[in-house]
Amino acid sequence: MDISLFLKGFSLGLAVAAPVGAIGVLCIHRTLTYGRLMGLISGLGAATADGVYGCIAGFGLTIVSNFLVDRLFWFQAIGGLFLLYLGVTTFGAKPKPETITEAKSSFSRAYFSTFFLTLTNPLTILSFIGIFAGLGLVNNGGNYQEALILVLGVFTGSAAWWLFLSFGIDRLQKTFNLRDLRWLNRFSGIGIITYGILPLWSLMKAIAHS
Repeated sequence: MDISLFLKGFSLGLAVAAPVGAIGVLCIHRTLTYGRLMGLISGLGAATADGVYGCIAGFGLTIVSNFLVDRLFWFQAIGGLFLLYLGVTTFGAKPKPETITEAKSSFSRAYFSTFFLTLTNPLTILSFIGIFAGLGLVNNGGNYQEALILVLGVFTGSAAWWLFLSFGIDRLQKTFNLRDLRWLNRFSGIGIITYGILPLWSLMKAIAHS
């Protein structure tokens, strides 16, 4: 294995995952409400989507990347609406003492929700295409082994961030009572709703000026 190539992918995955956006708010909320395993699984959904876009950029799949870029409008609209839905449900959620134990049945839902959100985030699509192209990491020579090592590094770097975040935030979980969780739901809901409104607002402005 080319360790330098893996480390490049690792640092890219870490850099793309680390900025706290809607996914970060969602994972922090889920960790504090349901425990670190729920937060980690939510993060792994985002890491998987990062790996998918790493594949598209790293393997030089221009047909797929062009297809996605040409449909950024719909990705942005769907992602924004889904964030609004998650924000509203989070804001109105009523915490219960048994919340953490009940969470075990919704691991798959947590995983696929963040996977879907990251996949529909146009910034994720553009950042991977731009970074890989800018650093000359796009695979144009048919060396799929190197591309695979790079993508593995991207996934591992992204997953490492979510592992760090969920286990770090989990230390605060024991200090929260039901009243604190109620406020956490409200603040998290407002934050997620805001992240949902921003792309929809930019879409409406673009439509108005077209």
